[in-house]
Amino acid sequence: MKNYLISEKQLKRIIDSKVVSESHEEGSYMAKQQLFTIATLAYKMWEMMEEGEQLDDWMETKIAQSESSILSVVKSYMYEDVKDNQKGMDTLDYDDLIIGK
Repeated sequence: MKNYLISEKQLKRIIDSKVVSESHEEGSYMAKQQLFTIATLAYKMWEMMEEGEQLDDWMETKIAQSESSILSVVKSYMYEDVKDNQKGMDTLDYDDLIIGK
């Protein structure tokens, strides 16, 4: 898998394009766009950070809050999928959901 760096201008063009846009009638179109933006920007920042680099305290706090928030959403979303498939919660390992762990 190759790593690609994109500029903020390119990212905006991708987000504004029809590639990641959905019509208003197709459910949570904004959530899908927002998840794409979050994932893209988080990956871009992760690539830019040097190993052992220290962030400001407020930045670390915001990242921790964001991780907690997205993890809550993913757990709830996946629980519905597991429940629908009648597999049970014992088959789901949330530790596997943490990127970089």
